Amino acid sequence: MPVRLLMIDDDTRLAAMVGEYLRAAGFVVEVAGTLAAGRERLLTHVAPASPEAFDALVLDLMLPDGDGLDLCRELRAEPRTRQLPLLMLTARGEPMDRIVGLELGADDYLPKPFEPRELLARVKALLRRAAPAPSGADEVLRFGRLEVDLGARLARVDGKPCDLTSHQFELLVVLAQSPGRVLSRDQIMDALKGHPMEAFDRSIDVHISRIRAVIEDDPKEPRRVLTVRGAGYVFAKKQDAD
Repeated sequence: MPVRLLMIDDDTRLAAMVGEYLRAAGFVVEVAGTLAAGRERLLTHVAPASPEAFDALVLDLMLPDGDGLDLCRELRAEPRTRQLPLLMLTARGEPMDRIVGLELGADDYLPKPFEPRELLARVKALLRRAAPAPSGADEVLRFGRLEVDLGARLARVDGKPCDLTSHQFELLVVLAQSPGRVLSRDQIMDALKGHPMEAFDRSIDVHISRIRAVIEDDPKEPRRVLTVRGAGYVFAKKQDAD
């Protein structure tokens, strides 16, 4: 089945160029020029109920009828769209705007202007991370109250599902599969099959912050995912609550 992608962007020239490029790569691409039209398309066709459900979303921050961040927040609060791979486009120059988008649940961002080839590579990376685990991959990593279910692609604390995006879950898996080992940001990106990041990028830090918010008793004093200054992050093998 071809990948179905929705692009919400009011720049008709850009959307036409990107759409043509992605269709040539085998994608089915739909474009919405407003927040309202994009929201309607997304919520009308939602997996698994609709065969026309979208596999990924490319969302511009600045739209004529609202802010893309509002839709990002809404989609992550809706159980049916919580795991939808979401790449955010932004023409804003401030890193803080991108950080806010990641905190709200975007999986990745791409500043404008960009090359369609890079957009394609990033979307493919998101789709790889969101792909179901191969049959038989039903391993569950257990760390006291925390469970990381690889088959179900779900983390649980005390049996309750954690609210993580697919990208954040993959990041947690990378850390949990190497307990006690310090991983640099570059090593984490390599393990995620990611792409080179800009020098000032803080996406890893933002996603780590979100993971801590849902698995730690006190995110400000983490005991599971620890920062090693100047080196990276380490997943603690044990903590007092185990």
